[in-house]
Amino acid sequence: MTPRERRLREQAQRHRLILTTAREMAESEGWDYVTTRRLADRIEYSQPVLYQHFKNKDAIVHAVALEGFAELAAALRTAREEAGDPQEALGAVARAYADFAEHGPVLYEAMLTLDPGEDTTGAAGTPAPLADVLAEIGQAVEPVAAGRDSGLLTEVLWSAWHGQAALTRAGRLRPDPARRRLAALTDALLGPAAQPV
Repeated sequence: MTPRERRLREQAQRHRLILTTAREMAESEGWDYVTTRRLADRIEYSQPVLYQHFKNKDAIVHAVALEGFAELAAALRTAREEAGDPQEALGAVARAYADFAEHGPVLYEAMLTLDPGEDTTGAAGTPAPLADVLAEIGQAVEPVAAGRDSGLLTEVLWSAWHGQAALTRAGRLRPDPARRRLAALTDALLGPAAQPV
């Protein structure tokens, strides 16, 4: 291994350590607890070393969010591919989304509440991992869209799933009928009663 290759490998390891440690700190104490000073202390590197990898805490949160979107896209893909038929696939994707938000609330918060990253309202500004999440939802929606705008339905479902996740986490919705709410939403938007005549 050349000295340059060794340096690049060490940089990649430090980068990974920073992100892993930031996630661990946030999971135990919340994102407000994560500061560059505390993070540098925890990984036993100076703040200037940390700043060689990330401009500030917002950049760290953004990097964590991108990792989270990649993880969510993989979970949605697995749910969709393991389902039997298109209607079942959409339900499986909805449940996988809700499960991801419920079981990783700190990561989900970084992804959809805290991330100060680029504008994601248009396709050109959408980071690839978020685009992958939307593509997975879209692939589940397309077969059951019945000629309607599947892109629009994808956005409506995503926003509704996010709203349910956020309201449940905030204690504004009862947690016990969460699965029934997901099914009711899917039925209302894509079920037989919603099909064009």
